[in-house]
Amino acid sequence: MAVSVIDVGRDAPRSGETALGLRVRLAEGAATTVHIAAYALATCEPRVVVLPRPETLASWCRRTGTRDAVVGGFFVRAQGGMPLGELRTHGVLRRHVPFEGSWATRRSCVHVEGGSVRLTPRDELAAAPRGDLLQAGPLLVRDRRPLVADGVDPEGFSSGHTQFDSDITAGRYPRAALGVRDGVAWAVACDGRSSEDAGLTLAELASLMATLGADTAINLDGGGSTSLVCDGRLVNRPRAEHGIDLPEGRPISTALAFVPRS
Repeated sequence: MAVSVIDVGRDAPRSGETALGLRVRLAEGAATTVHIAAYALATCEPRVVVLPRPETLASWCRRTGTRDAVVGGFFVRAQGGMPLGELRTHGVLRRHVPFEGSWATRRSCVHVEGGSVRLTPRDELAAAPRGDLLQAGPLLVRDRRPLVADGVDPEGFSSGHTQFDSDITAGRYPRAALGVRDGVAWAVACDGRSSEDAGLTLAELASLMATLGADTAINLDGGGSTSLVCDGRLVNRPRAEHGIDLPEGRPISTALAFVPRS
């Protein structure tokens, strides 16, 4: 099925802006709400955060005084919320469950080092890179072109779905993403699982990020874990199942915090 997202209705926000309740029209008469926060990388640095224990992003932000953050990578609920995919902070490898088989070296990641943010397949980085690394994926956009389309799964998330609660490539769900362009990082969260908010497929999310103008973009954890805190407030509406709200979202294991540079 051809993807036809796309009446964004306005440009992506500039640094310091937050677009709340941005409606995006989809194919088949559906629509969803997308929230976007923008951060200038000259004054703000994304940092990978490993939570001491699974906790909602909103709760962790309140407890630590963090004003801006988005959900990070996947985790394994059956193993107490152990992060799924490679994870490094300050160059140190942290406890995690690797992706199965060859996907461990191929699935994409967020890499932050010395103020530079790179969204790239894992095998395009050093074996033991410095800085912070969060493996998630798939990579949605590269060179402003969508990489994911219906039936196209370049990082094997469908064939490797046994490590997840469900096949993340199938259907419309709440989703989160990080995009980068011209020295600005965009944290994106879309609502879903309700009659008003259909959510997005991965292909629709890729198309949306490209339409907004991201040079590169990566998919982060989604579903009930989808969480975006901006200026100290949870701005999206997490849901566990259709119509069942999670007032603060699902407890998560990792996050990307946007920290002002000193």
